Amino acid sequence: MSRVSKPHEIVERALELSTADGCVVIADEESSANLRWAGNALTTNGVTRGRTLTVIATVDGAQGTASGVVSRSAVTADDLEPLVRAAEAAARGAGPAEDAQPLVGGVPASPDFADAPAETGSDVFAEFAPALGDAFARARSGGRELYGFAHHQLTSTYLGTSTGLRLRHDQPNGTLELNAKSPDRTRSTWAGRSTRDFKDVDPAELDAELAQRLRWAERRIELPAGRYETLLPPTAVADLLIYQLWSSTARDAAEGRTVFSKPGGGTRIGERLSELPLSLRSDPHAPGLESAPFVIAHASGDGASVFDNGLPLASTDWIRDGRLEHLTTTRHTAGLTGLPVAPAIDNLLLEGGGERSLEEMVAATTGRGLLLTCMWYIREVDPATLLLTGLTRDGVYLVEDGEVVGEVNNFRFNESPVDLLSRATEAGRTEKTLPREWGDWFTRAAMPALRIPDFNMSSVSAGV
Repeated sequence: MSRVSKPHEIVERALELSTADGCVVIADEESSANLRWAGNALTTNGVTRGRTLTVIATVDGAQGTASGVVSRSAVTADDLEPLVRAAEAAARGAGPAEDAQPLVGGVPASPDFADAPAETGSDVFAEFAPALGDAFARARSGGRELYGFAHHQLTSTYLGTSTGLRLRHDQPNGTLELNAKSPDRTRSTWAGRSTRDFKDVDPAELDAELAQRLRWAERRIELPAGRYETLLPPTAVADLLIYQLWSSTARDAAEGRTVFSKPGGGTRIGERLSELPLSLRSDPHAPGLESAPFVIAHASGDGASVFDNGLPLASTDWIRDGRLEHLTTTRHTAGLTGLPVAPAIDNLLLEGGGERSLEEMVAATTGRGLLLTCMWYIREVDPATLLLTGLTRDGVYLVEDGEVVGEVNNFRFNESPVDLLSRATEAGRTEKTLPREWGDWFTRAAMPALRIPDFNMSSVSAGV
């Protein structure tokens, strides 16, 4: 074994090797465990380990400061000098970085910076796997088949800089996705959960939920395209608002390119977006949704800057009591726009003061409405209005006078999440949820169900 092998040693050695004017080193130590199953039986399981090292070199010049970023996996001590030199060469060959700022300093070191990385393994499923086996037995006896996977990842990130930062964050990330199908495969439905440790997910609860939805689907009803009162479950709300968050960068808004641009110039900060008392926020310390309390930026982009690495993060209201409060703002874009610094944070919560569960919202439905399971294949149509299109999936159900009476066909929808917030007439109880579409990139979300009086199902879809 190399004598420089521990993550913090790798970071320190890379910083020692640097001859650039500034240097940021990020070491990500990842471990993961997974289970997969099909037809009520486990099919595969496995455990993986990996390391990625990112070196960001900054070089001062007469025209400004340039940056060079190089990332490589499976880095050993022998790979360090070539990696550092490659980052420096990239910086020296680049023009001045538009987002250049002094590197962050003055943040107290993490007390566990020199500790070994946290690791996950198959034992994370010690309680979950037997419960899953019991769910398989119930599904078999109930005439349904379960498919899906459970994945748990633990990433220890070590961040060191030439300005003295020595920060470390351990991020657990678990997802559970479960599909239930009828034996003839004509009926299918889905449920998903986000978890930190698989101790708060119950396969029996999910199987019961899926069994009910398969029973609803025994009656099939064809409906045309049109506008329907629609109950969006928390997972669908998460998918829509995550995309909204990704599209809420301050610079793009200030330059007139997004739905958050004010006609005639400036941004819509301060404008009311919803008559409901909705608050959309991110908080690195939110219970059960904890994320890194400082900026970790492996690359610069519209909403992130490598120069902000290590910048402390705090709870940020994007929307407060229905009014737009902040847009994603780096130190650089704060200088351009005059807005306060508000970096991206890796979780998202929507709260509207509602107490009803989704089931209670269904029961309170008068007349006729639709209940969705989830959305997929969401794509942007118009950035100026944030008009999105996508498909419903794994079950759309007709609600009449507070009862689900059957399953209807799938639809393509055309809607803007910003418009949906303005038209929502009810928000339910906020709960942790797993976005279906964006779950590979964003898992820490808590959302309520939303009641939309006129959701635009633009066309009938043959999708499943």
